[in-house]
Amino acid sequence: MAETVVSFVLGKLGEMIVKEAQSLGEVGDKVKWMETELNRIKCYLTDADSKRRKGDVRAENWLNELRDVTYRIEDAIDTFYVEIDDNHHKVEGSSQKDRSFLGKLKKFGHKTTKLPALHRLGAELDAIRKVLEGILKSKVDYDIDPLQERGEGKTILMPLRRATYEDVDDETEIVAFDTHKNKVFQLILDPDTPQRAVVTIVGSGGIGKTTLAHMVYKSVQANFDFHMMLSVSQQFRPTDLLKKMITKLRGSEPTMRDIGELISELKGLLSSMRYLIILDDVWVTDLWNQLKHALPDVKNGSRVLMTSRFIEVAQSADPVTKSYELEFLNEENSRNLLLKKALPYKKSGEKCPDDLLELADALSKKCKGLPLALIILGGILSKKDQTYTAWRTVLRTLDWHYDGKDCIDILAMSYEDLPYYLKSFFLYLALFPEDYEISARCLIMMWVAEGLMLQQERKTKEEIAENYLEQLFQRSMVQVSSRHVDGSIKNCRLHDLLRDFAMHQAAKENFVTVFANPHDIKHCDRATRRALLQLCDPGLMEYLGPKTRSLFLFDLGYNIFDFSKFRLLRVLEITNTGLYSMCSLGGFDRLIHLKYLAIRNCEDIDMRGCSFGHLKNLETLDIQDCPKSRRVGLGKSHLPTDLWTITTLRHVRFVLVSLPEVPSTADLPNLQTLEWMPFNDKEIPHLTNLQRLGIRNESNKWDVEHAVPRLLGGLSSLTSLKIGGKNLPMEIVYPRALPNYQNLQTLFLIGNLSDSVILKASLFPPHLIKLTLWDSNLGQDPMPELGKINNLKKLTLIGKVYKGKQMICPAGFPVLHNLVLRINNEVLTVTKGVMPKIKDIRNTGDIKLEMPPELMHLI
Repeated sequence: MAETVVSFVLGKLGEMIVKEAQSLGEVGDKVKWMETELNRIKCYLTDADSKRRKGDVRAENWLNELRDVTYRIEDAIDTFYVEIDDNHHKVEGSSQKDRSFLGKLKKFGHKTTKLPALHRLGAELDAIRKVLEGILKSKVDYDIDPLQERGEGKTILMPLRRATYEDVDDETEIVAFDTHKNKVFQLILDPDTPQRAVVTIVGSGGIGKTTLAHMVYKSVQANFDFHMMLSVSQQFRPTDLLKKMITKLRGSEPTMRDIGELISELKGLLSSMRYLIILDDVWVTDLWNQLKHALPDVKNGSRVLMTSRFIEVAQSADPVTKSYELEFLNEENSRNLLLKKALPYKKSGEKCPDDLLELADALSKKCKGLPLALIILGGILSKKDQTYTAWRTVLRTLDWHYDGKDCIDILAMSYEDLPYYLKSFFLYLALFPEDYEISARCLIMMWVAEGLMLQQERKTKEEIAENYLEQLFQRSMVQVSSRHVDGSIKNCRLHDLLRDFAMHQAAKENFVTVFANPHDIKHCDRATRRALLQLCDPGLMEYLGPKTRSLFLFDLGYNIFDFSKFRLLRVLEITNTGLYSMCSLGGFDRLIHLKYLAIRNCEDIDMRGCSFGHLKNLETLDIQDCPKSRRVGLGKSHLPTDLWTITTLRHVRFVLVSLPEVPSTADLPNLQTLEWMPFNDKEIPHLTNLQRLGIRNESNKWDVEHAVPRLLGGLSSLTSLKIGGKNLPMEIVYPRALPNYQNLQTLFLIGNLSDSVILKASLFPPHLIKLTLWDSNLGQDPMPELGKINNLKKLTLIGKVYKGKQMICPAGFPVLHNLVLRINNEVLTVTKGVMPKIKDIRNTGDIKLEMPPELMHLI
């Protein structure tokens, strides 16, 4: 971790020297001294870390001291800029006479707003220098030598095999689980048990309960009218679980808040259905008592499948139905799973060398049949040379115990085996709640905002971060929940045991602190750099120190926040899943270091009196699913028009929120994402780096001769285009104005198409892989033409796409893998031989599907 911190602070020192070259004066020499010494000290980090890993306590203390003093340098730099901002505000708030006096002084070259801050920065750097000199001297006493950085520690992009969309998610498949799946399958579909039954998969952490439940779910869901898999975890609210089920059944969120009303609503919706509900990771016996009244027993074979570490959970839920106890893998299956992960690119049937096979037996036995341990250890071996010496070194390195700590040892080894630049990325995942579905896109934007990676030639920061996430997956340190159609990671999550380890390690290294209940205050360290507050008293924020860099607030409900003391904050994430939440942000516009601001699922947002224009370093602004924000704080009378003065912006996403018009004079050279932008006839700026664009036109007018070409004509990097409006014209449906039209992969059309538009496959982008049509109101059945789009992998149809009653797929869709239907036509008929590669059909509308026998298992 020290390597990451030192490299990051070196970058900040270099930026400061360039940015403030003329104004630092004597302080500049102190900044340059810090930069020089930190560069020298990097040569000693490899040896110090090697000694620490061998148990040298002195080396560990030396690294901790170095990390803390480097943090102190970072704090000094960031505080310097905060003080300049404060002084600037004081000048702006002073009288006209005072401003005139200060203006005259500036004409003589006096940096009046920086002098006090420079003085304090110089004093702090003097104090830091004494500490750093002591650390430099102590390396001799600790026998720490200068060495070249180890190859694995260099910040490089590794060649990765990105999973393709047609790949089976073999990361979720465990050797020999087919037998378990079939047995649970029989329990779920037992025809002799018509009454509602609760089947529970019981086993220790890491044994594969969730994997097995997911395998069963995919196999049996077609036998039920309604099916849903829910993660419960230790931190849960019954109302959230009920609301999620109702939302899926109705297609919209319920408005009631009382648990009794929610139970009554869900019971009514399920009363005529055969349903399957999977409750994953149940910790308490009381959960079933709170939910059972909402799940009616109408003797139609409905089932509830739970997973838990505790046998008493199963017994309390259904004392009649026997729980399914998941056993550890035997020696043969353990070895096979290890080899599957250690040698992922071996061709089927290709024999493992005998010398490696011998070591695989020895290594797998140490995992004692625990799948998670085998998968993680396999991930370590996959990054080693496939030689006897390399695998033997891993076997000798592990400090094996026989007291139940084997898995922890493997987790620790997998963490230590990470290149230094990946360690901070892994620990960052501790900021997310247990069993949380993490959006890869959002995670990458957070990593970029934190500055955890260094810029590399010809690669954007986002591309580097995506590569790091793939590396963590390949090392089995994260689980991939889903992928985009282009093969990139869409959502990921952290296994419970890995999250526990990450939380422990992150707290030890003062990287992340988690607060899940009010009692956690006793563990509060005011020097914490990053904090997660979930389902606990918002008052805990008062105990966090002013040096916090990332703050995650999950499910804190109706609250008014004051962020004025968190002046060094870089990342702020506010997410609510409750039935009602209000977010009033005070002082956030004074967070001059803020780079990432996301607000999700807050019914109301109030930012009145705040200015986005002060956030000169903001890179990501992501506000989603906040339905009343038009009325409160972000309504049309309070549009953040000064947002477009921020030249550092990279990603702007406003979903269900009014986004201000982008003036033609805006300078946005870094902007990559812009959703949703209002469309009008005005000029827009030249957004050469824009990759993802969403536009919305609330009128019926489209200026196809001037405004549309001006809008789309200069977007040479665009890969995703989303358009919403009425009477979408030919020029919008087939955006030929794009100079790199062939690069467009995603097209999302919301609103009825103009009567002059007739769908033609030949007019769509040749490399289009994802298409969504929503309320297109076509007069002609679109399926015959859509089936001719040769590269289409995902098709989503929502609302009234076609005016007719029956849609027919007579041929085509050669590579389609995913079909999502939320339409209300009466019948969709798919003939034999169509969609040969289809993997998933999701039908949540009222349409009847007529499928050939080979596709019936998908509906």
